[in-house]
Amino acid sequence: MRIITLVAAAIFVLAISCKDEKKQSAAAQGGRQQGPMTVVGYIVKTGSVSEPVQLPGTLLPMEETQIQAEVSGRVVSHSINEGAFVNKGALLVKLFDGDLQAQLKKLQVQLQIAEKTEERNKELLKISGISQQDYDLSFLQVSNINADIELLRTNIVKTEIRAPFNGRIGFRNISNGAYITPATIITSLRQVSQMKLQFSVPEKYTSKIRIGQSISFSTEGSNRKFIAKVYATESTVSETTRGLNVRCMVQQNDASLVPGSFAKVDMDFARNDNAILVPAQAILPQARGKKLIVYRDGIAKFVDVQTGIRDSANVEITGGVVPGDTIITTGLLGLKPEAKVKLSKVQ
Repeated sequence: MRIITLVAAAIFVLAISCKDEKKQSAAAQGGRQQGPMTVVGYIVKTGSVSEPVQLPGTLLPMEETQIQAEVSGRVVSHSINEGAFVNKGALLVKLFDGDLQAQLKKLQVQLQIAEKTEERNKELLKISGISQQDYDLSFLQVSNINADIELLRTNIVKTEIRAPFNGRIGFRNISNGAYITPATIITSLRQVSQMKLQFSVPEKYTSKIRIGQSISFSTEGSNRKFIAKVYATESTVSETTRGLNVRCMVQQNDASLVPGSFAKVDMDFARNDNAILVPAQAILPQARGKKLIVYRDGIAKFVDVQTGIRDSANVEITGGVVPGDTIITTGLLGLKPEAKVKLSKVQ
């Protein structure tokens, strides 16, 4: 019985001792919480931020077409020198037109006879030797023959295939004596003295493209920069690529620019020289959004912010703070809303 009493007394004394230690520990912690936490501040200011993007593009000739005949026929001659430059209107291919020329000569003889008949009838009409109807018939005959001659001359012109514009000839696909049809591709013609650049802009940047805007680009295997100016955009965004096709006029005329070449287009859509910037480590990610801790009169204020472009060191703030605010950049995990803080230094 005496032993049990001693054990109970020891347990009672131990319990009182542990309770006193907890009270002392809580008091010490309360004393630390009441004192302001020392942190480093940063004054929010504006700066320059950008989001460079490199887009794939293609060089195109100013004009490009496949040379084809309007009529079927046999090739009697051609002057296609592959890779050579030709001027607009130069004769490229001549088709056989002997039958058309014979018909033309026949009609020209008939026209001479009809014109003489019309002149005689005109003189007879003056002396009432014939009726007005007879004269009108002879005049109509002359008009019909003239119309047939014009039609034949037009068909003869179709046997002459000429260059529609100045440009460089491609490979030749026909030879003398070949029989060609309107479906036959004789060669190609490209105007390479002036080049175009085509590329696609992501849908979210379509509002950044303006007519007359200067674009910088380079070609594969070369670091030389070329300049092109936007002159047209597609009317709709592509449903497959979700991009807007843009065409530019290349400002330089350089032999290294070849149609069909791959081009690397350098764009900077989101450049802002007056962006609000804060250090990246000052941002506190939240489940729904992001926060900054703002220093106001010795108190830590948690503020919701909206962010924009991020680079290696800074983050653009689009809403929540303004230039001149002081934010806290250290001890963020140990701070609670409305906690007292003290600035050790301000950056």
